[in-house]
Amino acid sequence: MDWEQYRAKKPWAGEAKPSMKRRRVGHDYHGRCIYMLTLTVKQRRPLFGHIPGNGDEEPAVMHLTPLGQAVSDAVQGLPGYYPAIEILACQLMPDHLHVVIFVHNRLPVHLGQVISGFKAGCNRAYRNLGLNTSIPTLWEEGFNDTILDGDGQLQRMIDYVSDNPRRYAIKRAHPDLFRVRRHVTVGEHTFAAMGNIFLLDAPQLIQVQCSRKITPGQLAAQRDHCLQQARNGAVAVSPAISPGEKDIMRAIFDAGFPAIILRENGFAPLAKPGGQRFNACAEGRLLLLAPWQHHNRRIAIRRHQCLSLNQMAQAICNRPHP
Repeated sequence: MDWEQYRAKKPWAGEAKPSMKRRRVGHDYHGRCIYMLTLTVKQRRPLFGHIPGNGDEEPAVMHLTPLGQAVSDAVQGLPGYYPAIEILACQLMPDHLHVVIFVHNRLPVHLGQVISGFKAGCNRAYRNLGLNTSIPTLWEEGFNDTILDGDGQLQRMIDYVSDNPRRYAIKRAHPDLFRVRRHVTVGEHTFAAMGNIFLLDAPQLIQVQCSRKITPGQLAAQRDHCLQQARNGAVAVSPAISPGEKDIMRAIFDAGFPAIILRENGFAPLAKPGGQRFNACAEGRLLLLAPWQHHNRRIAIRRHQCLSLNQMAQAICNRPHP
């Protein structure tokens, strides 16, 4: 797959990239591009199969129903209708579908029409199997797309798709660690929270805050100090905004110590952490706190938000324990 050629020829090469939204404004949905697509079963019914196992000692593998197999076959059959499309990754889950596609050449129709035709074929299988007795259509309306044009983004998304069954099994085994808790009051502040809420009760909470002007020597000394405190049982608290804060929190995280991270963006209804944070959440060593509502905008954090998040971290660390 000529991925590097694709990135070199993208229409915004050398320019500021358009904002990432559900349907990117100004994007040509006929043209050459790589997408991660997500389609959801209407009312989240688990019609495509089941995943036994716990994702740890027992491997988590998706076992397809006849409808799930028909949908899987329909995905793999897309290039037969549209030779410009290559299927890079596909994972059916009990109630949704993830598929990564590469549109090599210009499509004769909008991508939305491709998906509509695919859904129509799946609906026929749904009807033929007699599963539409109360709900006439298989899918929720529309689909979500993510345009994969960033460095390393394609491989990360392929890894995410293939890892979905394991993540699903782990989340099922530890529901409290992945449930978004709303209106969690910590001192004078209220947050949405996901993860191990009991980290707030640790005997020592330490704030990680670094100036952007910190020298390499000062950063190394602060990192060593924070790691030593973590070894002694302290839980690090930070929004991890500045490069120094990210460095220290990454060192703490990589060493396997617990952490509380404040985030600018809130939690969507079906949110779950990604990458290493997912595993840390399952292990009970991560708590995510969000003081503000969720949004889909891709915007840089503002200075007043940075100050507010660091002030909240300080207040969390300094508050009296019950």
